[in-house]
Amino acid sequence: MRTSLKKTALFTLALTLAASASAQDTIKVGAITSVTGRFAEFGKMQLAGFKVGVAEVNKNGGVLGKKLELIIEDNASDVNKGLAAAERLVNAGVPLVLNEYSSSLVKAQAQYLARQKVPNLVITSSGDDITKPGNDYIFRLNQPASAYARVILDIFKANKFKSMAIIAGTGAFEKSVADAANSIAKEYGITVMEDQRYDKGLTDFRPVLNRIKAKNPDGILMVSYAEDSVALMRQAREVGVKPRLFAGGAAGFALPSFVKDSGAAAENVVTATAWIPQLRYPGTQKLNVDLKKALGGEDPSYHAAQAYAGVLTAAAAINKAGSVDREKVRAALGTVNIQTAFGPIQFKDYDGFKNQNPLEMVAQQVQKGAFVPVYPKSVIPRALTFERK
Repeated sequence: MRTSLKKTALFTLALTLAASASAQDTIKVGAITSVTGRFAEFGKMQLAGFKVGVAEVNKNGGVLGKKLELIIEDNASDVNKGLAAAERLVNAGVPLVLNEYSSSLVKAQAQYLARQKVPNLVITSSGDDITKPGNDYIFRLNQPASAYARVILDIFKANKFKSMAIIAGTGAFEKSVADAANSIAKEYGITVMEDQRYDKGLTDFRPVLNRIKAKNPDGILMVSYAEDSVALMRQAREVGVKPRLFAGGAAGFALPSFVKDSGAAAENVVTATAWIPQLRYPGTQKLNVDLKKALGGEDPSYHAAQAYAGVLTAAAAINKAGSVDREKVRAALGTVNIQTAFGPIQFKDYDGFKNQNPLEMVAQQVQKGAFVPVYPKSVIPRALTFERK
């Protein structure tokens, strides 16, 4: 563990210093992520995205004629440490902060930064209430949680599902996705036969899975983080639950480690995801290669691509502002309109969201031990494989 933490610290330091010949030669932007703690797997992906993004920006001329440098703060997957990290970045005078993964952490960090009138760009966190109703100083480039639910429910509707069950954690992200799924199910005429929420720390899902088994829904939507996603699928196979489809609301289900750690239990699981290498945006394949290299050969998740896009968006805003003045950068963020290998970035107000980038979600399925795209048509999808007819 000490060796792993040491490597992470050295990598973070290297990323922070890589672009700097001297303090006067760099433009510093803040970033908060979970280098350590329960969300460190996602933090690792974001660090890789930051590294690739900084390298690309600096290769293309940097920011305002200077090199871009990220000051990365570790929130240790903890709300209070996250607020302390945000405070350090405010005091460091950065013009903008890239805000990270967990919705429960990000919401507190974003609200604090907004009170300090520091623009913050949310790059991965999906809780709807981060940009709904929103704030003038909070911008988000990734999709909101309701979009994660809708892509799965669209698949259920297209395949004439009449019923479903939901298993979700009680965290901010899980709650947002599960609540949205309930609303969309009503809209689509799909009956929610079971809606089970569970607190962090639960390890035995068999009782609820047995209850769902008895009701035999067409689909099961699960929304949980990394460790729970593996346990849920292994136990689902153990008790013999057999819906037409198992579906994950991204998060733990979208990580490459989910397939590896779940083994055969992951087969046929569909998950919402924000980005896959099969998307047809310019540079997507190259980004996948660069991120994989930054991860030491490991396949990247969408969290890495979002972090990369966050760096490019921050650089575009500062260049557009022509200054590191926070108010000018905030105003410039509202006018950013760029195409990245993650997707198009343009902040809009719509459906009650404020400063939200409208971006289509995609879905992938585990087939023969690997993720393949299955939705929408723009990704040239493979045919879905069902658990039963």
